[in-house]
Amino acid sequence: MGETQDDVQVAYRVFPVSEVLFDLAVVIVSWNVRDLLAACLRSLFADVEQSGLEAKVWVVDNGSADGTPEMVAEAFPSVHLIASGENLGFVRANNLALSRILQLPNSPTPQFPNSPKYIWLLNPDTEVLSGATSALISALEADPQTGMVGPKLLYADGSLQHSAFRFPGLVQLIFDLFPLPARFYETPLNGRYPRRLYEGTKPFPIDHPLGASMMVKSTVTSDVGLMDEEFFMYCEEIDWCWRMREAGWRIYCAPTARVIHHAGQSSGQVRVPSFVNLWSSRAKLYARHHGPLTRRLARTLVHVGVKRRMRGASTEMVAARQQVIQAWETAQ
Repeated sequence: MGETQDDVQVAYRVFPVSEVLFDLAVVIVSWNVRDLLAACLRSLFADVEQSGLEAKVWVVDNGSADGTPEMVAEAFPSVHLIASGENLGFVRANNLALSRILQLPNSPTPQFPNSPKYIWLLNPDTEVLSGATSALISALEADPQTGMVGPKLLYADGSLQHSAFRFPGLVQLIFDLFPLPARFYETPLNGRYPRRLYEGTKPFPIDHPLGASMMVKSTVTSDVGLMDEEFFMYCEEIDWCWRMREAGWRIYCAPTARVIHHAGQSSGQVRVPSFVNLWSSRAKLYARHHGPLTRRLARTLVHVGVKRRMRGASTEMVAARQQVIQAWETAQ
């Protein structure tokens, strides 16, 4: 799973060990989005207070250069801050916090003697709307076999952002790589769930939520493990949910839990590397969860589709697309 935690140089704000049981641990991984993180934390604390839950919040800063650690230390002194000197990526940074929260082997000190019942992985470019915390936990508790719940995500203007998806296959690759009629993009063919389900009040079963906001029972992590650090960023939540599904856990979207998502604020800062990371992670995902025939067909689709998009592209993007093709050809 890559480097061990001992290989990672991080700075911790140290707190006295707490004997108080807490219900919810929230982990937020941040990189150069200080102002968005501040808004996220304000909204989160307001909703947690309204819920009446005992919660603790961890922020893992991935080597930001915009004063994020200083802002957190000054404005949110109750937050457990892990300030990394490097960009660990989404998965390693989350796992670093989770290993300490859950008191896993090699977890850095200090440790809490009691683990929470729920863990909420939340992006820093989100804002938690009133009642979201309670709605997510209610959905988790509705069925003993429910392992994860995601919210209804909204754009900043209040419009719906699709936040629940089916596991990707060959058809989704076709949608991503080739032009198709616009009317098909929001259909099940492209892994989407009907908008009417988001407009209801009842949680509905899904394959996986968007990784911007996902709440899990801590018992799930002891069953299927943490996220796989082979995924630097992208597809890690899909792989995690696939493993949960294979272990017998159910996953839902709770439409009464509403969260605003200012999408792509971190990845947009590094557009070309993000493109390579996305498609390289997809190669790992398909290699892991699909059979030989699907993998061969997927490699062919990616080769043809990505080559097609090289026409007229910048030198940087041509090189990036060549990296993507190579990643798919070598994925096992």
